Parts: sequence; C-alpha cells; structure tokens
Amino acid sequence: MVSRAKDTHTTNRVVRIDDEDWAAYELACKAKGLTRSADIRMHVKREVAAWRRQQREVAAENSES
Repeated sequence: MVSRAKDTHTTNRVVRIDDEDWAAYELACKAKGLTRSADIRMHVKREVAAWRRQQREVAAENSES
C-alpha cells in the first residue's frame, strides 16, 4: 500500500540527502518562508513545465518539416 499525506493527498517519496545539506536546506527554505517539501514541489513543477514546453517546441518544429 502506498503512503499518502492526508493534507495534500500526495505520495511520500524517499530521497537520499546528507544530514548537513538537509539541515542547511531547511534554513534556506525558512528564509524564503517555505517548507522543504513546498520548495521541492515547486522545483519539480518548474522542471516539468520547462520539459513540457520543450516537448511542444520540438513537436511544432517536427510538424513544420
């Protein structure tokens, strides 16, 4: 069974990050007024959006050929 967070209905993911970086990342996120989870989700969404734009551009270029 997949574990889901009740508040967001998102699936828990496991990543490996060393303790020193994880602690510093928490401070960096707090300075931005975000949780680490929120910052990671925003990063993933930006990356996916950029990838999708690139895919559309490639498809448009291929359809023009």
